[in-house]
Amino acid sequence: MIRFKAVIFDLDGTLLDTLEDLAQCMNRVLARNGLPVHPKEAYRFFVGSGMEKLVARALPGQLRDKESLRRFKDDMMEEYAAHWHDHTEPYEGIESMLAALEEKGVTKTVFSNKPDPFVKCAVRRFFSRFSFAHVAGACDGVPIKPDPAGAVQIAEKVGVPTAEFLYAGDTGIDMKTAVAAEMFPVGVLWGFRDARELRDAGARLLVKKPEELAALC
Repeated sequence: MIRFKAVIFDLDGTLLDTLEDLAQCMNRVLARNGLPVHPKEAYRFFVGSGMEKLVARALPGQLRDKESLRRFKDDMMEEYAAHWHDHTEPYEGIESMLAALEEKGVTKTVFSNKPDPFVKCAVRRFFSRFSFAHVAGACDGVPIKPDPAGAVQIAEKVGVPTAEFLYAGDTGIDMKTAVAAEMFPVGVLWGFRDARELRDAGARLLVKKPEELAALC
C-alpha cells in the first residue's frame, strides 16, 4: 500500500473548478477591446502556465508583443480580482478528501502557477477550516512550473523529503514538475486535461475521485 507523509496540490483544476471565471474574465477583456472571444472549453488549454501565458494564448498573434501583453495582463488581473469567485467552487469530494488527510496527519500544501495573491485568497476563502503547511503561487524569485524549484522549496520548508511527497495535479505541467522534484506524480481526471497528457508527462497513477488520493496516504 502506498503511503506518503505530505501532499502538494495544484489549485486550478485540482482543488478548485476555476474555469468558468477564468474564461468569462478573459473574454470580457477581449470583448471590451473588440477582439474575438473563445469558448470556455478552449480555456482548458490556455491555463496552466501562469496568467501571462493565459493572456498570450487568448490574444490574436499580432497582439502578443511585450507592450500589448503587459497591457492586457493588467486588464485581466483587474477583471479577475473583481470576479474570480463568481462561479469558482471546490470539486465534489475535495473537502471530504482534505478532512481525511487531516485526520491522518498528512502535511498538506498548495503550489500553483496562478499569481500568489489569488492562490492565498482562494485557499482562505474555500478551505479555511483545513490546515495547510504552505500555500504558494507564482511570485518573483521562484520559477513557475514545470521548474521543480518551487516544489523542492516547499518540501524543505515543511521538513519532509521530496521522496515522501505525493504530487496531485491535472496537467502535464504538474506531472513534469513532480518528476523533476522526485515526488510521486498523481494525475487527477476531474480537472482540465485528459489521461493521455498526464501519462505522457510522467503520471505514475491516475485517480478519478478525490477520495482515491486520501487512500494513498
